[in-house]
Amino acid sequence: MTQVDFYILAAQTPEERAVFACRLAEKAFGRGNQILIQTDDETSARYLDGLLWTYREESFLPHALLGDSKAPADCPVSIGWHTDPGHHHDVILNLSSKLPDFFSRFQRCINIVIQQDQVLDYTRSHYKYLKDRGYPINNHDMRLG
Repeated sequence: MTQVDFYILAAQTPEERAVFACRLAEKAFGRGNQILIQTDDETSARYLDGLLWTYREESFLPHALLGDSKAPADCPVSIGWHTDPGHHHDVILNLSSKLPDFFSRFQRCINIVIQQDQVLDYTRSHYKYLKDRGYPINNHDMRLG
């Protein structure tokens, strides 16, 4: 069964959320995981694509947009907004306002919560849906430390 994690940030902006997603992707990549970062749309995906190159000067995270014909099929970090990511990944970093139908194919589903009313509303809805279906959920309150 998919392990679900909610990272609750003190941050209030989508930009801070995206940088945190980059940090988590880097950590998962360092553990040898295949990662999908799921966004709502192509614009958000392209923003993340650029951010992964620049968010930390000393890091390198091999990544590509899903569907990019030049990207290797086994690229360790993929960024998508599609209804189905196609190939297998271990971890999904869900930055989408929807809980993707395919999330249960992953070993781990990570949701990043920021202090913005719209994000709080839909992540609460995701939490309730997952809890009601018995998914193991870990909460990481990053506001505490």
